Amino acid sequence: MNLQGIAAVVTGGGSGLGAATARELARRGAKVAVLDINAAAAQSVAEAIGGIACVCDITSPESVEAALARASAAHGAARVLMNVAGIGGAKRVVQRDGSAAPLEQFRRIVEVNLVGSYNVLRLAAAAMAKLDPLDDGERGVIVNTASAAAFDGQVGQAAYSASKGGVAAMTLPLARDLAQHGIRVLTIAPGLFLTPLLHELPEEVQRSLGESIPFPKRLGKPEEFAALAAHIAENAALNGEVIRIDGALRLPPR
Repeated sequence: MNLQGIAAVVTGGGSGLGAATARELARRGAKVAVLDINAAAAQSVAEAIGGIACVCDITSPESVEAALARASAAHGAARVLMNVAGIGGAKRVVQRDGSAAPLEQFRRIVEVNLVGSYNVLRLAAAAMAKLDPLDDGERGVIVNTASAAAFDGQVGQAAYSASKGGVAAMTLPLARDLAQHGIRVLTIAPGLFLTPLLHELPEEVQRSLGESIPFPKRLGKPEEFAALAAHIAENAALNGEVIRIDGALRLPPR
């Protein structure tokens, strides 16, 4: 898909990997709607790239419908969805005081990362399916975001790994489901990237984390994630796959 003039939606576009993806899509000529629960962050990125900001809670059908409608009114129906929004969190099953981990924390992470991703995807796909096909028969592409933790999650990451593992697992069935409509579905599984969360860590901790990566021995750059996301959108032969971008990192137990 040639991204020039194409309408694109990026969830979690107000910061980190999402913001970098929004910037890269805009650089390649796409008309980008920046969706984020943080209105100020979305507006800042949108203004910088000439896009539109849409406040959105990905777990709410009504919120997503409103955001997609606003984006469509400004740019036309989106042919590209980059599902980057998500949250983290770690909790051992048995706490230090011997109590069980709170169920609500597990439920919330799965609700945002897995259910939220599917919520946006289902609504965006329904709109894409109504579009006229492009020259090669393609109507759209959807890129979800998992994590290396989907495959080698660490102690305390049961909820996060379950949520991201679900995102990875639904990739192929979604691609097979939406193939009849000319819509591709893929997932990126990033390793350790220099996101705002890691930026808050001391420099020596960042350096230590980077040195744990086989090569290159550094934290991933958001721009590298964004470049892969944009390439996926442009390369019609890619479909139904989960692509790790982690420098050959395999997470240790702790």
